[in-house]
Amino acid sequence: MAERRLLVLFGSQTGTAQDTAERIGREAKRRHLRCRVEALDGCDVANLIHEPLVVFVCATTGQGDPPDNMKMFWRFLFRKNLPAGSLCQLDYAVLGLGDSSYPRFNFVAKKLHKRLLQLGGNPLLPVALGDDQHDLGPDAVVDPWLVALWDKILALYPLPPGLEIISPDVRLPPRYTLRYLPEDSPHPDSDLLQPPVPRAAPCELHPFAARVLSNQRVTAQSHFQDVRLIEFDVAGSGITFSAGDVVMIQPQNCPEDVQQFCQLLRLEPHRRFVLEPTEPGTALPPLLPQPCTIQYLVTHYLDISCVPRRSFFELLASFSTSELEREKLQEFSSAQGQEELFSYCSRPRRTTLEAMWDFPHTTCAVPADYLLDLIPRIRPRAFSIASSMLAHPERMQILVAVVQYKTRLSKPRRGLCSTWLASLNPEQGDVRVPLWVKKGGMKFPADPATPVIMIGPGTGVAPFRAAIQERVALGRRGNCLFFGCRYKSKDFYCQAEWEELVTKGLLTLFTAFSRDQEEKVYVQHRIRENGRLVWELLSSGNAHVYLAG
Repeated sequence: MAERRLLVLFGSQTGTAQDTAERIGREAKRRHLRCRVEALDGCDVANLIHEPLVVFVCATTGQGDPPDNMKMFWRFLFRKNLPAGSLCQLDYAVLGLGDSSYPRFNFVAKKLHKRLLQLGGNPLLPVALGDDQHDLGPDAVVDPWLVALWDKILALYPLPPGLEIISPDVRLPPRYTLRYLPEDSPHPDSDLLQPPVPRAAPCELHPFAARVLSNQRVTAQSHFQDVRLIEFDVAGSGITFSAGDVVMIQPQNCPEDVQQFCQLLRLEPHRRFVLEPTEPGTALPPLLPQPCTIQYLVTHYLDISCVPRRSFFELLASFSTSELEREKLQEFSSAQGQEELFSYCSRPRRTTLEAMWDFPHTTCAVPADYLLDLIPRIRPRAFSIASSMLAHPERMQILVAVVQYKTRLSKPRRGLCSTWLASLNPEQGDVRVPLWVKKGGMKFPADPATPVIMIGPGTGVAPFRAAIQERVALGRRGNCLFFGCRYKSKDFYCQAEWEELVTKGLLTLFTAFSRDQEEKVYVQHRIRENGRLVWELLSSGNAHVYLAG
């Protein structure tokens, strides 16, 4: 009998496609299939020719782009020299997650489906196009599509005699077991919080712990928005970057949230444990040291401040000892309860920790072994680099707007990463931030004679500050910046720096302060007023135009 194995590959930017892929993995286990779930860039594409059955789950980002963790796969798959029949042994299905308010809706899934067909793959079903805009979200498409998918798969790979589909009421085993170490076991000398100095260029698996040199508020104290210019020391890291590049920062939870979480789940923060995979062949989470403390796991790994997904409530319901709480959790994890879940969670941006507070009887019954199945890991955040190495060698600066807003919940919502960064005070000792650099989407012209028109309202000016510093250091003129904010006196970032460059004739600057007069003035008004100059730069100077929000 053919081996009953399934490979689920995902391309995910915000975690939704990964969450869906993991759901398919759980449903495969209930049908006794051997199943691996991996990011597309984490699998060896050349091995696809040996896979009998693959489900692809992919999101579409930006203007029809593949997510970051499938870019290498994408390049490989569209190589011209791949033979037409190379995937003729492959049965596959593609599930797309997109948003129909964008013109290139689910572009990646459609294109992938078509390419797999060209390479001889055999589709089990038409491509599924999940839509964020639907009242029930992507699940409106995903749920019925999965029912049809399992029918197809079980027809090809029937259940072995004597085995039944494991009922949804039966909880699957956790991915890992937390084996607590005896309190008196020897501690390794290395401090958990000091990652080793990486040998290669820093990356997601080996970030560089950069020292914070300064953390300066660049908006007036009276201004509603707190914006920071933060400088890091990257000396000795091997990090290099140019204008338009992006720094990825791995944030952490605040101590109060960590303490609350541990109290709720009755966890001892200083207990040490090692993780052991339940199934052989399951890789350990790469960013967790072994052994590890509960404190480290909750501070640096578990995303307790994210808005929980349907899968969270599904697993949580299985631990519930309270009938009342269990009924509500089951409603939130059912297809019919998705509108209710949206107004409980997504609309008010309720966090995982807050949801756990609302189900106290259930929460205190969650076994520690299931924490990594229940709560996703903290994702890195991307910031445009706001400085040039030519102007500030061995330094890196970013411009961070601290995210804070109100919903109907009494406590203001706060951005995890920006709030944490704003709280760091380099005057209180050696403060470090794990980071690495990624190539950005903006490329500035190589020809020194080409002028650039940059339109950067608010913190959108960050990559242009890097570009202007770089271009000025290289002696390039033709730098034209349109900057917009609310008030000249409150949120005109880097005002002195721009004005000095204007005085030296190295920058042409147009500003729009929207609230400094009766009628609102924005960058587009300044562009229109200076239409003749803009047109001259475009038509005779071949200027490049850049826009960042």
